Amino acid sequence: MQSLQVNVTSSSNLVMNFSKPLLLVKVLVVQVLVGIFLYVNCLMIFSFLKKDMFREDTRYILFAQTLFVDSTLMILSNMLMVASSYQYCINVFCCLIICTVVSVLNSCTPLTLVAMCLERYVAICMPLRHADISTSRTRLFGFLVIWGISSMPALFTFIAYLTVVQSGTLSYYTICSVEVALGEEWQAQTRVIILQILFLLITIIIVFTYFKIMTAARAASLENKKSANKCLRTVLLHAFQLFLCIMRFLTPYIEMAFWKADAAVLYNLKYCNFIIFLIAPRCLSPLIYGVRDEKFFLVLKHYAMCGLSFSQLWSPTCLSMMCVIG
Repeated sequence: MQSLQVNVTSSSNLVMNFSKPLLLVKVLVVQVLVGIFLYVNCLMIFSFLKKDMFREDTRYILFAQTLFVDSTLMILSNMLMVASSYQYCINVFCCLIICTVVSVLNSCTPLTLVAMCLERYVAICMPLRHADISTSRTRLFGFLVIWGISSMPALFTFIAYLTVVQSGTLSYYTICSVEVALGEEWQAQTRVIILQILFLLITIIIVFTYFKIMTAARAASLENKKSANKCLRTVLLHAFQLFLCIMRFLTPYIEMAFWKADAAVLYNLKYCNFIIFLIAPRCLSPLIYGVRDEKFFLVLKHYAMCGLSFSQLWSPTCLSMMCVIG
């Protein structure tokens, strides 16, 4: 298939266009960024699991799902990036499964952020009904909706590829990337339409929640105005984060225009897209709920410092012992 042939041809010229030291530096930079990201996320997930008040609050549960999804997505995407950089070929069917999982996770984060914005809308605009709406049953239904919608574009791509694939293609080996599953033009066009509809729905919900919370903030008393304004800033941060996440959906189609270009140009484009539209938006979640949220920040700081104060942390006794997070 054309996409498979282009993928292999472009990747086969990668080493000739890149010196090995330069390629190593690029890969190491990503590993450092991913390592820091995973460390912070694991620390936040641990903080979430250690406190009952977080496990019973809808917005923290949604935040924990975002951390889990983003961490899994980062690990899988990083593996694909390293394998692609060093031209490691894997079975086409295995590649298809991995890309399907990555696509589901990639769609799950924006939808979870939308759910978090809706939760903030209910908390600010309908505070008396918040406890009745934010129940375990509602959360379960919300998770089913999020994962169901997230699976639609990925399952379409997976099934469409299997319907048009030539016999024996699944046993081939190739450099794994999303483009492998986009063998026919109609597949790419239909997938774009699905993502555009999803983008439109997400935009409508974000704009709706923003204006509703803004209206509530203007009408709120002085005591509640601070809380409403903070929620408004949170929605704005989510909107920016969603913009970067949505752009991630479009990067494969931007990269398609460079399939026949120089392999170094294509690799640099993928490298920049990986950092800007995959790593960067995932780093905003810890900022929004890990640092700006006072309750979560106190718990996070407690476990980050192993339960010690700053002065105790640098005492000779502490430095001579291994910290154990309890």
